[in-house]
Amino acid sequence: MSHLMNTYARQPVSFTHGEGAWLFDAAGNRYLDGLAGVAVNTLGHAHPRFTAALKQQIDSLIHCSNIYQIAEQEALADKLCGLSGMQEVFFCNSGCEANEAAIKLARMYGHGRGIDNPSIIVMEKAFHGRTLATLSATGNRKVQAGFEPLVSGFVRVPYNDIEAVRQVAQHNRDVVAVLVEPIQGEGGIRTLDIAYLEQIRKLCNENNWLLMLDEVQCGIGRTGKWFGFQHADILPDVMSLAKGLGSGVPIGACLTAGNAVGIFKPGNHGSTFGGNPLACTAGLNTLNILEEGGLLAHTERIGKFIRDGLSTSLQGVNGVKEIRGQGLMIGIELDKPCGDLVKLALAQGLLINVTADTVVRLLPPLILSQAEAQQMIDILSPLIKDFLHS
Repeated sequence: MSHLMNTYARQPVSFTHGEGAWLFDAAGNRYLDGLAGVAVNTLGHAHPRFTAALKQQIDSLIHCSNIYQIAEQEALADKLCGLSGMQEVFFCNSGCEANEAAIKLARMYGHGRGIDNPSIIVMEKAFHGRTLATLSATGNRKVQAGFEPLVSGFVRVPYNDIEAVRQVAQHNRDVVAVLVEPIQGEGGIRTLDIAYLEQIRKLCNENNWLLMLDEVQCGIGRTGKWFGFQHADILPDVMSLAKGLGSGVPIGACLTAGNAVGIFKPGNHGSTFGGNPLACTAGLNTLNILEEGGLLAHTERIGKFIRDGLSTSLQGVNGVKEIRGQGLMIGIELDKPCGDLVKLALAQGLLINVTADTVVRLLPPLILSQAEAQQMIDILSPLIKDFLHS
């Protein structure tokens, strides 16, 4: 009997080690990692430069309280702001914590403007986390069910619908911010129109709202640019990061610019573990390796290669609705629930995920080679065809 809480529907495999884009089980079987720990293992597994940096940091200092200055934290904040154009960073341990910080910041911003009950516009099918505030912001009843009463202060609108946001602007004077994912990951790899993102920025400017972007899944190079918002001509006021930032070491970050700068003061927010030397060493080395290895351009090229390859091999197959995404954030939407494909792919040595019931999600490490990408296509395409014809 396991003493673990039954919070995951786990697959029947346990891995002992990894190398590059591959994972290995106790029997020596190898699996092509098309999920990267759900967009976490940016540099794959056992990247030699990355692991060497972590070992060196462990030998010197793992944790130091935030009541002291932390050089690694300051260096990572400088790097993130240099890449993004943002101005301040708060470090935490996860994506939901980064979004919690953003929500608290928006509320404090609203109270500073004399708004007693500040509200945040959020999207249908969004996913922002599993804490009480972030699951309340999430647009998924499966995530929320059983945890009522939910946290108030969120106004939900359809994704990619600018007119719905304009209607809220006209009728709700308590709105202080818009929280949106440039690409909905859990929602099925749904990409915001660039024009919509730019229009949201304009509406936020006109109404003195904060534009808050949840880039927990799509940030850190996954779309072929450092951050998803960089596909448009905008700068957010708040951006949340996590997942791929630490290449497997837990770290989250809430970045601010514009009207969001300077809102938090000492005592307003905090984190015991957030931004410790080990986590920040992981973040800084992840960014440096991505930058020096030219991996952003590689991500864009390999992502297009996979989407094009899948489109060719699945062309005309009844039941394939759409293949979409940016960079190495790819979704294959089918016309029926396809969770069974996860075990079928596992049996063929490929790790995938299904989200939103009908979308096969691929989030491989950004170091994936073209040959490995072709293997992924060669395994997945026949599985999808057989599944749809069964």
